[in-house]
Parts: sequence; C-alpha cells; structure tokens
Amino acid sequence: MFLAVDWGSGQVLWSILWFFLFFIWFWLIIMIFSDLIRSHDLSGWAKAIWALVIIFLPYLGIFVYLIVRGGKMSERAAEQAKADNDAFQSYVRETGGTSDADELSKLADLHNNGKLSDAEYASAKAKILGG
Repeated sequence: MFLAVDWGSGQVLWSILWFFLFFIWFWLIIMIFSDLIRSHDLSGWAKAIWALVIIFLPYLGIFVYLIVRGGKMSERAAEQAKADNDAFQSYVRETGGTSDADELSKLADLHNNGKLSDAEYASAKAKILGG
C-alpha cells in the first residue's frame, strides 16, 4: 500500500519542483500563443509556422521564440493593455453619461467662477484631451 508516510522530504520537494516546472511550461505556451495572436508585425502564414513549430517541436520552438521574439513580448503586452484601458475608459465615459465635452464645459465653468487658476485649468484640460 502506498502512503504519504513512505515519502521522504526529498521526494516531496522533487515532486513540487516538477509540478512548478510543468505549470511554468504551460504558462509559457499560453503567453507565447497570446503574443503570436496580438502580434501585428507577423503575417498569418508566419503565425501558423510559429504555431506548428511550437506544437511539433515544443522545447526547441519555445526557446527559439523566446530568443528571437521575446524582447518585444512585453511591448506588445503593454500596447494591448493600453488599448484595453482606453476602451474601458471610453466605455465608462459613455455609460456614465459624461463625455469629454461635458467635462470641458464643467471645467470651463469652474475656471470662469474663479475656482480654478489658469495653471490648474490648463493642466486639467490637457488631461481630459489626452495631452
């Protein structure tokens, strides 16, 4: 009968190490495929070739991909995150009932009533206009 008592601490640590390596391997595959999908500088054929290499030669394919294209992975992820954030902010403004024009008009009212200085008005206006 196989019991956990029969396991030594070395076997437990070895099993934990293999579990984390297995988890990291799948995480790398998911990250690389998501990077392939969001990459605008590759054609569909190039993406298909990369996918086939990663599927049929997984270790070689992933390591070569990380060496060749890994430097730009964070830039593509940051671009996607910025686009997602901009889309979310636009959605919130549209559903919240305020638009940039509404915010600018409220800002102009505050400035005209003397509640905002010229510098504060210019800074807030630049922030609303995205500049």
